[in-house]
Amino acid sequence: MAATKLTTIRVDKPWGRTKLWPGFDNPDNSQTGEIWFEAPKGTDPDLMVKYLFTSEKLSIQVHEDDESAHRAGHERGKDEAWVILDAQPDSTIALGLHETVSSDALRRAAEDGSIETLVDCKPVHAGDVIYSPARTIHAIGAGLTLIEVQQNVDLTYRLYDYGRDRELHLDKGIAVSDPKPFEIVDTGHDAGPGQKVLCEGGKFVMERWSWDGERKVTMPDGVPGWLIPISGGGTIDGERFTAGECWMIDSGAALAPDAGSDLLFAYPLADPAPILG
Repeated sequence: MAATKLTTIRVDKPWGRTKLWPGFDNPDNSQTGEIWFEAPKGTDPDLMVKYLFTSEKLSIQVHEDDESAHRAGHERGKDEAWVILDAQPDSTIALGLHETVSSDALRRAAEDGSIETLVDCKPVHAGDVIYSPARTIHAIGAGLTLIEVQQNVDLTYRLYDYGRDRELHLDKGIAVSDPKPFEIVDTGHDAGPGQKVLCEGGKFVMERWSWDGERKVTMPDGVPGWLIPISGGGTIDGERFTAGECWMIDSGAALAPDAGSDLLFAYPLADPAPILG
């Protein structure tokens, strides 16, 4: 079979929300912070997809890159990217620092709390796309609904958590941090009818798809793609998909979105790139 529906996992968080994105029910009004999609058991795919719903700002944190992650015994590092679906007028994401500092200065700022003013909180709005490479100091802010695509590894180092009673990881986090300013780079471009590349050039590519009729998705050998219907639905090889789901697609899947559907598609950087027939 060329397409596999992934298992939906709901995770409550103290910074989560009761109001979610269309496609997700919340009958018990739980503080849902994350909804992520689990691949079949026994597999270790390159990417993971999550929805995040924030009512408070998340910790200031950092992730290892592939090289340092391999030295630590992990399969991969953690680049990640965000597609902002909804944002309050004052919502921000901290990305990098206002100025370059030494590792010692970064540690002092994390210990005394001044890291809150050191990080660069950039305003974000619905429709924004941000690719955050590993080693970037960052913190997702409050009032956001977003889709996160990331390299598939559970490897996060908290540098600061606003006094919450959770473990920090200063030694490991500072060792893999690039304590410097961060510039958001827009690599988006049209790639064909109904196909727009949102970001590329890192460990993976994200595209946004919208068209009428059936098209065939041809993937490179051994490289799956992740289909995330933001709104609407359709069929993959005759099976229904809808918003609030995530599917892994291998080569040869026949994709027929319903009219007006909005689809996100992510895949590891590959040569050749996927082809829409």
